[in-house]
Amino acid sequence: MSLFWRTFFLLALLLLGSVIAWTQTLLQMEFEPRAIQTADQIASVVNLSRAAVMHSDAIARVSLFKTMKDQEHLTIRLREPKDVFEALPASYLNRHVVEQLQLRLGPDTIVANSVNQLPGLWVGFSIDKDRYWLQTERNRFDQPTRETWTIWLLTAAVLSLAGAAGIARLINRPLKHLAQAASRVHEGDFEASALDETVSTQEIRAVNIGFNRMTRKLAQIEQDRTVMLAGISHDLRTPLARLRLEAEMSVPEPEAREAMSGDIAQLDAIIGKFLDYARPGDMRLSPVSLNDTVETCLEPLRKRSDLEFKVALQDGLMVQADPVELQRALINLLENAARYGQSNGTDVARVDISARYRDDQVLLRLRDHGNGVPPEQLNQLTTPFFRGDSARSAANSTGLGLAIVEQTISRMGGTFDLSNANGGGLCANIVLRRAIGTAATS
Repeated sequence: MSLFWRTFFLLALLLLGSVIAWTQTLLQMEFEPRAIQTADQIASVVNLSRAAVMHSDAIARVSLFKTMKDQEHLTIRLREPKDVFEALPASYLNRHVVEQLQLRLGPDTIVANSVNQLPGLWVGFSIDKDRYWLQTERNRFDQPTRETWTIWLLTAAVLSLAGAAGIARLINRPLKHLAQAASRVHEGDFEASALDETVSTQEIRAVNIGFNRMTRKLAQIEQDRTVMLAGISHDLRTPLARLRLEAEMSVPEPEAREAMSGDIAQLDAIIGKFLDYARPGDMRLSPVSLNDTVETCLEPLRKRSDLEFKVALQDGLMVQADPVELQRALINLLENAARYGQSNGTDVARVDISARYRDDQVLLRLRDHGNGVPPEQLNQLTTPFFRGDSARSAANSTGLGLAIVEQTISRMGGTFDLSNANGGGLCANIVLRRAIGTAATS
């Protein structure tokens, strides 16, 4: 779950809990005054009706009852012994109202929900020895209904959730900007990753200032590394070229001259490995034909007697990659297979190369038929400077070849992993993004 949603849910739970708690508190605080107020209103109506009946003669009483019914929706009728009435629904509020009415009107007061199946608010009272029913509409005395409270609660809940969303968004906005800036730094874009150092929040301003200082330092380190790599390439390879020329001209023995040239070539290859691994991460990707790239890498190797290839590529494979870097990665894998993937009992390394589309990806697999590697070493083979048992006797091995491949494939947005084949040998599995467009040329 993202930080925004976690913050939103926590704030929402807090606000909704507060709304419900306050609602219950208000209901409890309002309960007693509401019961007393309702009882007072009903008692006033009954007392006024009783006084009107007591002070009117029999003839005027009929006209009085008709006027009260037409204008005030009050009906007064004699209470008969055979009348059947239904008490108010059992609730604490209703019981409290009845108790208050009996205190005000007398202990023989009856409050009913219906009389002879006629609904309404019925109050039974006495005038001397005569007993009467007073019928009125219940909603004249009802307090806000459950629906009213529900609407109020829903409104408060919606406003609370909207407030929680706004607060969560406000809290998480600086973190979102920081995550975006960190992603741009990861991609090597140091200039566009600067954060606002004038924000009003003191803590966020301190984080932004520290982050900007860090990115400026990283940019300076990256620039220094680029200059250093250029210097290493020039300062080391120039003396090596002079040594190679000196050996050709000054060493008369062909065997010694060939050995010295081989040592110089190994030194040059090792320097190249280090430079490849330390190469800056900037890379421009474009549609590249994987079929052509594989063929370009295999062309100079087909004449070698220690290598055999079996190629099975789907036609028209296009990947999103840097053509030069992709060739460098494939050549590293082929060199690794030629060096350590010889079949048992032979000096020949047989390499199977296959590739196909899978949805929006391209799967590329290179497999040799050697002895493979112990399972516990598979995850270490791409660790810089790690060399398996079979590589330790190789003087010109740096342990960087597979690390360079993993780094290169990762910079192109792909994945790289190694596994042992079921029939023996080591498998290099590459997944690249599928591309649509005209292939780039290297």
